Amino acid sequence: MVTLPDVQAALGRIRDRIYLSPCARSETLSRATGTNAFLKLENLQMTGAYKERGALNKLLAMSAADRARGLVAASAGNHAQGVAYHGGRLGVTTTIVMPETTPIMKVANTRAHGARIVLHGATYDDAYAEARRIERAEGLTFVHPFDDPDVIAGQGTIGLELLDQVPDLDAVLVPIGGGGLVSGVAVALKESRPAIRVIGVEAEVLPCMRAARSAGAPVTIEGPSTLADGIAVKRAGDLTYAHVERYVDEIVTVSEEEIASAILYLLEREKTVVEGAGAVGVAALLQRKAAGLEGRRVVSIVSGGNIDVNLVARIIERGLVKDGRLVRISVALMDKPGQLAVVSQIIARCRVNVIEVHHTRAFATRFGDTTLQLTLETRGQEHVDEVLAALRGEGYQVSQLGV
Repeated sequence: MVTLPDVQAALGRIRDRIYLSPCARSETLSRATGTNAFLKLENLQMTGAYKERGALNKLLAMSAADRARGLVAASAGNHAQGVAYHGGRLGVTTTIVMPETTPIMKVANTRAHGARIVLHGATYDDAYAEARRIERAEGLTFVHPFDDPDVIAGQGTIGLELLDQVPDLDAVLVPIGGGGLVSGVAVALKESRPAIRVIGVEAEVLPCMRAARSAGAPVTIEGPSTLADGIAVKRAGDLTYAHVERYVDEIVTVSEEEIASAILYLLEREKTVVEGAGAVGVAALLQRKAAGLEGRRVVSIVSGGNIDVNLVARIIERGLVKDGRLVRISVALMDKPGQLAVVSQIIARCRVNVIEVHHTRAFATRFGDTTLQLTLETRGQEHVDEVLAALRGEGYQVSQLGV
């Protein structure tokens, strides 16, 4: 088991090479959740995620002979960048095996740090198996992304920083994939101040640590892909499971919609770009998944910000639709000149912006009519209802699509 002195020793090793990420109080999140909310912004690390803490501690703790053989790691992206970046700084060659589904940005960034990239399989577990094969075939030193005491101790340095940054901390929300981050943070906090609640957060579609707790040991589970690709692990670690059982108070899950909403919330309200795995703690806080946090000083660890910009665009659009700020309506019109102009005038009076217009006769309800589909930018559902009422008041048959 990793101990508090192990985490303290890790902090001593990596302190001068790792960015002391801010832990800022969020007024908007505090108001939205009824807590005194803080965000530990690990997405501001050099590689965009906390993973470089554990990777660096592992590299500095291993023997010179192990480093000289070269390193190999399996990762969905963030551990890969941490190993590649700090391996390069220490003059160590690195080979990273990543799933073929890894976001392009994470692959490009890892390659930019000088690593040899091997894309293999559809999941982290496929990449892990290939990395262990390469380890044996080429005699490299394997760096595990979470189930390693030096890696766990390195991640735990976040917990020590939190004790200084938020002295009266009551609870912390920590993303869980394989369990390295939550294990290290929990050791640091619980061994220092046992009263602090440590709450793990998993993706609802792939809750490997909750499954391990239910089974009494790590088990392999299957699940669909998730926005939180950084914590998409099918089996919790043996070592991390032991730490979670001892130190973590509870584990909650969040849905894909809740993760997407949290990403959009952080982007729009906090001006912070966060990947899915980094947003799960905020999602749990916004959705009040853990009871008894009202009025408490709560930290959500924003573990990473390496998200593909195309995915961000899709999340923004979906969030706008969910909030009623982007809406599509269908209007039945008589097929005669001037009808489109009349509808446009009604919409203009409601001060609505038209994004897209689609005009068709083939799919009209009645022969001799035409159907007008409009995509509109509004202020929210009340504004949408105002537009619908205005059109109906002029005698038009109108419906809101997608609801």
